[in-house]
Amino acid sequence: MALKTVVVAYDIADDGRRSWLAAALQAFGDRVQKSVFVLMVTEEDLQELKARVLERLDTGVDSVYFVPQCSTCWGGVETIGQAHLPEADLLWFVL
Repeated sequence: MALKTVVVAYDIADDGRRSWLAAALQAFGDRVQKSVFVLMVTEEDLQELKARVLERLDTGVDSVYFVPQCSTCWGGVETIGQAHLPEADLLWFVL
């Protein structure tokens, strides 16, 4: 399955919901700011994650943004200062 790059940013009012969301996002990607993650996910995983977030979110006070990145756009990201892009993890599998 093809992986998608998705930037997720959030503003969650409750500490418990915020902690839960951070842990859920960490399972799929890297934290690049306190409330911003970069995920590398399949479309299936992204849809499952969105459904789980929607179950936990208080839509009256919470906000979550899912911003898909095309490979051309993501390849053009520039950083300044302490900012850095998450590095791809290379894994070796022995069968």
